[in-house]
Amino acid sequence: MKHYVIIGNGVAAAGCIEGIRSVDTESSITVISAEQHPVYCRPLISYYLEQKTDPERMNYRTPTFYADHGVTVLYGKTAEKIDAGTRQVTLNTGETLPFDALCNATGSAPFVPPMKGLETVREQFTFMTLDDALSLEKAVTPESKVLIIGAGLIGLKCAEGLHDRVREITVCDLAPRVLSSILDETCAAMMQKHLEANGIEFLLGNSAKEFKGNTAIMQNGDKVDFDVLVLAVGVRPNTALIKNAGGDVNRGIRVDAACRTSLPEIYAAGDCTEYRDISADTDKIMALMPNAYMQGHTAGVNMAGGEAVFDQAIPMNSIGFFGLHCHTAGSQPEGCEMYEEADEKHIKRLFVKDDKLTGFMLIGHMHRTGIYTALIRNQTPLSTVDFARLKLEPQLAAMGSAYRSKVLKGVV
Repeated sequence: MKHYVIIGNGVAAAGCIEGIRSVDTESSITVISAEQHPVYCRPLISYYLEQKTDPERMNYRTPTFYADHGVTVLYGKTAEKIDAGTRQVTLNTGETLPFDALCNATGSAPFVPPMKGLETVREQFTFMTLDDALSLEKAVTPESKVLIIGAGLIGLKCAEGLHDRVREITVCDLAPRVLSSILDETCAAMMQKHLEANGIEFLLGNSAKEFKGNTAIMQNGDKVDFDVLVLAVGVRPNTALIKNAGGDVNRGIRVDAACRTSLPEIYAAGDCTEYRDISADTDKIMALMPNAYMQGHTAGVNMAGGEAVFDQAIPMNSIGFFGLHCHTAGSQPEGCEMYEEADEKHIKRLFVKDDKLTGFMLIGHMHRTGIYTALIRNQTPLSTVDFARLKLEPQLAAMGSAYRSKVLKGVV
């Protein structure tokens, strides 16, 4: 009988539990959970602020998930140290847990850059967890003026969540456009116009450098008054446990396709890891919920003595604001060709290089986008499909008989 330990209690941890149990139904599993909540869908915290959901409906698995899988969860506890030699984890309580195999699924934490006077801001929040959303909800009123620092995915979803609950929202960012990590200038301009039409104000290419109570002094010297501050500048992967244990860490924890770290019987999964992006043929951090689950499941299978790999990872985002949806995937390598369709409310950009679809940006076009994603993940030669038809609309009829058989009939 083995003893498995999982550090973290997010989607990667859920995948790891299910991966272990697909191979080993008897051994013990202990999850160390810093949060007091069972695993939930973090992207839904903005919908909680919009009052479109509640904590129960945010749960990623059923209430009996842990009991059904024979898992012990240590809520409100954190891992302080991993001893790779003795295979023990030391908790913040001083307790030690032995393990035969361990998965580090510690995720990421908000990055708050040094800003003069930040300590003078009484109502300041990050927006990463359910507890963040609950605290923010208590702080705002219908008369609140909210300043959000960061025009990325987290900051803009927070803005959408607060939209009908406060008087005014201003979003600032040093980047010259919204969603700068996933959208190019043209696509970002369309999304910004839509957000502004829904009452969100932007200060781009400009951010706060100093605070004096509820006044932000911007890089250009302007002053912005606010009641509530949300810091959504970015996140950093939680790598310290593996680094301090002697593991190979770059920006994230380096893992192979089996989700192994450089330490024996220690695996890692989710937002804390750095792994291969097949669309760009490079290692990077891809903090994405589907990838986190698949990595966790892969790690769990291998921890239990099975064999699994996750070797089709690509960056991918699907998100919407006030009814306008955006889907991006893959990369835009140097020298790629671009196919574009665009009007006032839609953009489709497909990026092609060496007879392969390497990436896409879609705004307003959300029909069967999984077909484009499959082309990128499988690195399908475009000469083997009817790409002329696929450019116009993703459709199974253009994918060839082998692919259709696999999808429609379950033939491998």
